[in-house]
Amino acid sequence: FYEELEEAMIVADMGMDTAERLIDALRDSLDEKGIKTRTEARQELRRIVADEMRADSEFAADKGPAVLLIVGVNGVGKTTSIGKLAAYYISKGRQPMMAAADTFRAAAAEQLTVWAERSGVQIVKHGEGADPAAVVFDAAASFKARKRDILLCDTAGRLHNKKNLMSELEKIRRVLDRELPGVPVEALLVLDATTGQNAIIQARAFGESTGLTGVIITKLDGTAKGGMAVAIKNELGLPVRFIGVGEGIDDLRPFDADAFAEALI
Repeated sequence: FYEELEEAMIVADMGMDTAERLIDALRDSLDEKGIKTRTEARQELRRIVADEMRADSEFAADKGPAVLLIVGVNGVGKTTSIGKLAAYYISKGRQPMMAAADTFRAAAAEQLTVWAERSGVQIVKHGEGADPAAVVFDAAASFKARKRDILLCDTAGRLHNKKNLMSELEKIRRVLDRELPGVPVEALLVLDATTGQNAIIQARAFGESTGLTGVIITKLDGTAKGGMAVAIKNELGLPVRFIGVGEGIDDLRPFDADAFAEALI
């Protein structure tokens, strides 16, 4: 039973270390509670995974004004996620705005503008090839002047092993900290659910540049996996804040640890 379970966890991208740790926790718990059936054992594993996945800290954007700095490699759905986040916060009665700090990809600002128009939110953008930190600087000024309460910053997709691009993120982060003192910055790494264990390497590298505070997992609708989220929480302490479960504007949802554990197990 334990071997089958461990194999299933590894297939779901949890990684060997995380799978072993959870199996050990399950063994201890079953012994302690005198559980003897597979059904009860599975329920216990769901509880353990859900507890593991609960955030250890509050999410700043739930409490008041905040900046959400969205980072990640190419093609994971950052720009789309920002569009959906804007719609989500509007539905909560908040006043979001966007900063199009992906000045590298020609269509990025246009794509974000379409999302901004769909959601009815203001966007700050410069021309292609502009300094991303300058876009963020202007967006911070506008954020203060217009008294908005959520600033959603798009950034260019970058490989986590490119030093110059990672230092650009550090510069953006410094501008935000300097121009919006007292406004917490949540740096969220967008990960594709199919990325697997490479997600850990990405999260480590982006964490060094931006001080990551959490992750957004996209494309969870198309895969039974997503176990790498458990590994990221286990190894790096990064909670999942949102999950993408489809293409629609309402298909980005706050992460629910219990529902995630239920689906995974």
